[in-house]
Amino acid sequence: MRYIISLLLFLSLGLSLLGQDTSLTKKQQPLPVNGADSINASLVNADIDTLIKPDTISIAGVGDMMLGTSFPSTKYLPPNDGRNLLDAVTALLNNATLAFGNLEGCFLDAGEPSKKCKDSTKCYVFRMPERYAPYFKEAGFDMLSLANNHAGDFGNPARTTTIALLDSLGIHHAGQTIRPYTTFEKGGLKYGFVAFSPNSYTLQITDLEYAESIVHELDSICDVVIVSFHGGAEGIDHQHVTRETETFYGENRGNVYEFSHRMIDAGADVIFGHGPHLLRATELYKDRFICYSLGNFATYARFSLSSPKHLAPIVEVFTKPDGTFLYAKVHNFVQHGEGGPKADDKSQSYTQLKKLTESDFPETNLQFTGNNLILRKP
Repeated sequence: MRYIISLLLFLSLGLSLLGQDTSLTKKQQPLPVNGADSINASLVNADIDTLIKPDTISIAGVGDMMLGTSFPSTKYLPPNDGRNLLDAVTALLNNATLAFGNLEGCFLDAGEPSKKCKDSTKCYVFRMPERYAPYFKEAGFDMLSLANNHAGDFGNPARTTTIALLDSLGIHHAGQTIRPYTTFEKGGLKYGFVAFSPNSYTLQITDLEYAESIVHELDSICDVVIVSFHGGAEGIDHQHVTRETETFYGENRGNVYEFSHRMIDAGADVIFGHGPHLLRATELYKDRFICYSLGNFATYARFSLSSPKHLAPIVEVFTKPDGTFLYAKVHNFVQHGEGGPKADDKSQSYTQLKKLTESDFPETNLQFTGNNLILRKP
């Protein structure tokens, strides 16, 4: 009798399951993956939505931006006065909780460069028209680094004008010694933002103890701390993170590996690097995400955009409200011709970041899943 009852229960359960819709919803469908990038099935099929909570934040980072210069000639300004140069990325940047980029230059309508050049056509100094400043706000940028080698191209008049314009637009900025860091609130969280470089009138990437003290102070009063650095040697021969001090044209460009680790030890949550004018590896250290170089993003004229310097990704980092890494997504863009980001359906930036990360940081706890996502290894 007990056997017959058990059999009846089993048959009843089976019939009830046959009557149910067991198909996966769209959000439950396994993530696509390229056959060449097959990895642990549980990771590939992980539902990203399970990582996203109502309080998840996304911080989008891009590299160098210079939307055209009126010096030494207005011929270096883009068509339509630059109004459409960032159109391809505006929706993405505005959709992120925060968007960051490096302002590789200054805003100034007139003035002479702070360094003298015998031939102005070979003098790479950048002066964006002041009317271009709102383009960054419209594109969705919340934070801009002013710590780089072109922020001082036109001296103090350009520094003060640039700072005043960004303040008027509500764009947070950091890196100049007269305004080294900032804090602000958004969505119920308090953010700290600070930027470093090896250049004059900026916070020094080589003064690690002072840098640590600033980051530690920001960490004590903020929920999330974002650090930017302009560092490392430039060009095709310097794609890799050496973990040593790098020099370029006799200038100490810092040890970006040591700098990044010490900033995280001091309380940094997300680190965005730039300066080499091409992509470098990513790394996860103590559950905090590092981009060692985001390359050129929107650099109109006067920049070499030959491969691989044409790669112009948006790396969107998703974190918990305390800055703990959840995952990152690479939005692929490229620059061709005179410049300006355009969508890239070949995922070239993602492929390059994967290659460099696996080469430079084989021990890091990151996994590239082949679908433009960067996840923590299981």
